[in-house]
Amino acid sequence: MNIPKLQYFRLIMQAKYISYQETGSFSKLVLDYINNKEALKAFYSYRPDMDGLAEAIKKRNFLGDRNILVDVLKSQYQNLKTNQSVSKNIELLANENTFTVTTGHQLNLFTGPLYFIYKIVTAINLAIELKMAHPEKNFVPVYWMATEDHDFEEINHVSVDEKNISWIQNTNGATGRLSTKTVAAAVTAYKGYLGISKNGKHIARLVEKAYLEHDNLADATRYLVNKLFEKYGLVIINADDAALKNLFKPIITADITAQNSAKNIDSSSKALEDLGYKTQVNGRDINFFYLKDDLRERLIFEKGTYLVKNTKISFTEEALKAEIDAHPERFSPNVVMRPMYEEVILPNIAYIGGGAEVAYWMQLKANFDYYKVDFPVLLLRNSALLIDKRSAENLYKLGFSLEDIFLPVEELKNEWVKKNTTAQLSLADETRAINSIFDQIKLNAYKIDKTLSVSADTAKQKSNHLLANLEKKLFRAEKRKHEMALIQIENVKKRLFPNGTMQERTLNIASMYVNYGEDFLSTCIENFEPLGGDFTLLLP
Repeated sequence: MNIPKLQYFRLIMQAKYISYQETGSFSKLVLDYINNKEALKAFYSYRPDMDGLAEAIKKRNFLGDRNILVDVLKSQYQNLKTNQSVSKNIELLANENTFTVTTGHQLNLFTGPLYFIYKIVTAINLAIELKMAHPEKNFVPVYWMATEDHDFEEINHVSVDEKNISWIQNTNGATGRLSTKTVAAAVTAYKGYLGISKNGKHIARLVEKAYLEHDNLADATRYLVNKLFEKYGLVIINADDAALKNLFKPIITADITAQNSAKNIDSSSKALEDLGYKTQVNGRDINFFYLKDDLRERLIFEKGTYLVKNTKISFTEEALKAEIDAHPERFSPNVVMRPMYEEVILPNIAYIGGGAEVAYWMQLKANFDYYKVDFPVLLLRNSALLIDKRSAENLYKLGFSLEDIFLPVEELKNEWVKKNTTAQLSLADETRAINSIFDQIKLNAYKIDKTLSVSADTAKQKSNHLLANLEKKLFRAEKRKHEMALIQIENVKKRLFPNGTMQERTLNIASMYVNYGEDFLSTCIENFEPLGGDFTLLLP
């Protein structure tokens, strides 16, 4: 019987959904946002649901230039052979009834952690769902490459098989412009992990071609991500471009000279903190860098002059305005102005990010309002845990549900011991009985001398402390009798939470691709629900 590949994958992979709260891995702000808490409504425009998205579409006032956007994208793709889905989506962006769904990320080596992949899948799936809900309109999933970021040490390594592979290189400029001439050693090390299986050899070829046949990191990343997602029509944009920056020029000039964003963001940050939420980013007086060749340094204002830190470059206000007018590409937005740049040049209705991104976008709403730039729907990316067959079987045999794996390892051990011991390990009844006796002693002591009641309380506290310590000793002694089961619990936890962190924040796509190939991406597309509001468990 011949079973098509995708159908066969559906037969062996299933998904289960649990609330984000059950994972214990998401901030109060994110959970409150998902649960529509009233206090947060001032910090975003639309709810992350179909009604909110429909309203965003209806009210979208695009300030950019579609023709320039399409021309830039065509230029960036001119040396990249891609399929019809991508080409068609780029062409569609010229139409007034086409909107984008965007996610952004740094140019991590070999795509970095899995959550980068999950961001893109969420964007693709939301675009599909929106097309079904609004068939008369078009929706293009977009990956915004953070090519102007200069934090190379954050992206120059990747974890495979619990080992780090690093790209050693000195740089101070935008990572997208970074030459790939020195990346060969990292590629060789990565290929060594991928092995000689069909899936391993396939992704090894993609990585080799991406990083060894392209001159800079932006082009390498575009090639690799395109090869992984082109059949879904993903469009990849590099906004480090003079024509696109020209569209942003009025805001660049106004914000550097008047320092509006600093005031607006500080006000929003304080309001969020007053509500008990932790803020993610801090605005500066000037939220732009000066970008040129191998240089990306902060702009600062001192004694009436605009200076580029760690250089001898300086501008009067008049000279600065002339520089922005002639070379807008030399002015690079930082983390708090990059979102506005994105919304100016893309006809965007939704931004997809992780918990920290959703939080810092909320700090920016007032600044968007000030510049009269539409604020998109904020959507939490899908998160997932792939539970391999061995781990799932171990959990079931140990008597745990899949959700239990999110509990701390010691809590799992204690729960297992409680369920599988014949000994009495809890001294709760005894503690209550002793406390009752001490309460009677205290009453009798009080009748003799009021000051003796304090001594009775002290004796009671000491007894409770001794009983608590004894209970811990009983647990430890019982645990020693079940060493094999407790080691199994530790091993399952380590496999699913490498280095004690969420799988998606540590593992690279390599291990998933080697084991499951293209089917791994297909199952994410099939099972992730961008508007579902749940965490996804995947079980092959």
